[in-house]
Amino acid sequence: MRGLGALLALALLATPALAQAPVAPPDRPLPQASQEARAQAIFEVVRCVVCQHESIADSPAGIAGDMRRLIREEIAGGATDQAIKDDLVRRYGDYVLFTPPVRTGTWLLWFGPALLVLAGGAALLAFMRRRSIETEPLSPDEERRLADLLQTETVRPDPDASPPHDGR
Repeated sequence: MRGLGALLALALLATPALAQAPVAPPDRPLPQASQEARAQAIFEVVRCVVCQHESIADSPAGIAGDMRRLIREEIAGGATDQAIKDDLVRRYGDYVLFTPPVRTGTWLLWFGPALLVLAGGAALLAFMRRRSIETEPLSPDEERRLADLLQTETVRPDPDASPPHDGR
């Protein structure tokens, strides 16, 4: 019984330590303000590969912290902004940039929505043209029978129709 109580106490003590998520080490800004401004500008255009809808500047994910640290190291090493972006694209693919480059592999991404709108408009136009069916004119025999029906008083009014609104 004593061993069970010790085991339970140990489990209760270990639970808070297991519940805490690993925290990325805090970011260390670059010493030069101009370099840090460049880094911040790049952080805003690079997508977090875990969060996917946030830039690495806003993401609390550990990989975002690693990407920020990598960008700062490359800036401190003298790399250009384009070289840093090219390196990130090489590592993670075009998806890592919020505005991927226009090239053969990304044409669908850039022009796909416009093509969908155009295809939808063309389909709607084709559907509307197909729907308009002209009625055939009445034959002389049908016209004569219609005139006879209108001349005689045997045509019953529709009981669901409303009376004419001619001021009576």
